[in-house]
Amino acid sequence: MKPFVSRVGGVLVFLCAAVLLFFGLRVPQGIAALEEKHETIRQLQKQNADLEKELAGKREHIRKLRESRTEQEMEIRRQLRYQREGETSIYVPDQKPAAK
Repeated sequence: MKPFVSRVGGVLVFLCAAVLLFFGLRVPQGIAALEEKHETIRQLQKQNADLEKELAGKREHIRKLRESRTEQEMEIRRQLRYQREGETSIYVPDQKPAAK
């Protein structure tokens, strides 16, 4: 009798595992959705790291502007397009992509 019970128990365990695997792969909240969420998390982490680098660059630029009078003058001249007497500047407008 014991071999029969152990066989039935083994078959039941196998069937339960098969059903769980099937539903784990097929339901909307299954493994595919989990992998998609992990990919989204990776993309957002990369975007966050890129924004952190950009923020660090802007903080460095602000620090330089606070500490250096020359940096302040250069930034003012760049933004307002000022030039000193006797200077010649050439401004090239941003190129727009050609229409298709």
